[in-house]
Amino acid sequence: MSAALAFIGLGTMGGPMAARLAQAGFTVRGYDIDPAKTRALEEAGGTAASSIADACAGASIALTILPRDAHVETAALGPGGLRESLPKGALLIEMSTISPTTSLAVAAALSEAGIRMMDAPVGRTPADAARGTLLVMAGGEASDFAEATPVFEAFSDKALHMGPLGSGIRMKVANNYMSMVTMALTAETLALAGKAGIDEKMAVEVLQNTVAGRGQINVNYPRKVLAGDITPDFPLVLGEKDISLGLALGHDLKVPLFLGAAARELFGLAPAMDLAQADCTALLLILEKLAGIESPPRGGKG
Repeated sequence: MSAALAFIGLGTMGGPMAARLAQAGFTVRGYDIDPAKTRALEEAGGTAASSIADACAGASIALTILPRDAHVETAALGPGGLRESLPKGALLIEMSTISPTTSLAVAAALSEAGIRMMDAPVGRTPADAARGTLLVMAGGEASDFAEATPVFEAFSDKALHMGPLGSGIRMKVANNYMSMVTMALTAETLALAGKAGIDEKMAVEVLQNTVAGRGQINVNYPRKVLAGDITPDFPLVLGEKDISLGLALGHDLKVPLFLGAAARELFGLAPAMDLAQADCTALLLILEKLAGIESPPRGGKG
C-alpha cells in the first residue's frame, strides 16, 4: 500500500495506531505538539511533520485523535488546520472522543470547504492499538466507510459502520458512559465486600465467575428483554429486594453506595408500570418509557 495519510495526534492511542499504519505500508506523515511523539513515529517507519499543513502534504486522507473538543476544532478549523491544508474531496477520519454536537459542527464546516468527514472513534486499549485489535465505531457515508476500511484494518480487528454521520461518536459516548458507571459500581462492590471482611482475591474470583462480573450485556440482556422475553428468570420485585439488602449492609458497615441508591429508585417504579413480576432486564422498558422512546419490536415472549 502506498496511500499517503496525515495523522494528527500521536498520543497514547494515536501513536501506536499511526505506527501500525506505517508498518502496514501506508505513507504516514504525523504531527503532534510533542516532538518526542513524532520522533517515535519516525522510529516506527513514519515521517515526522512540523505542522498540520506539513502532515497534509500529498495526503487525501487525514486522521485525528485528540484529547478534547477544542483541540479538534483548532486542528480542523483553525489557521493552518485541516480545512486549509487538505485538498477538496479529501476525507477526514475523526477518531477523538468529543461531544457529538462538536463533531457534527466540525463536519458541517469541513463540508462547506469540500472536505468529507467520518466520525470513527475507537474502543479498547492502547495495547490493542499496538496489536491492531481495536474496535472502530464509524458514522458517515457508506462510500466513505468503504474507502476508510483499509485504513481501519491496519489497527483494528472489527470496524462497524454504525450509520450516518454522528452515529459513531454517539455510540462511543454511550459505551464510555457504561464503562465509567460500571467502574464506579465495581469500586462500590469491592469496597462493600472488603468492609464485610471478605478477602479481596476471593471476592474477585466470585465476581469473575458470576453474571454480575461477566456483565449483563454479555449474558442476560441479549437472551431476555432484547429477545422480546421478559418472563422472569429473576423478577424486578426480587431485584429491588436484593438492592435493598445490599444498601442495608452498606449502611450497617458505613460504606456509601451511591449507585445502589439510585438503582433502587428505578427498580421501585416497576409495580406502578405493572412490571414487578417481569424479568430484571425489563428495566430497559421502564427507561424507554421514561425517555419517551417507543420500544422497538423484539421477537420472543412478553
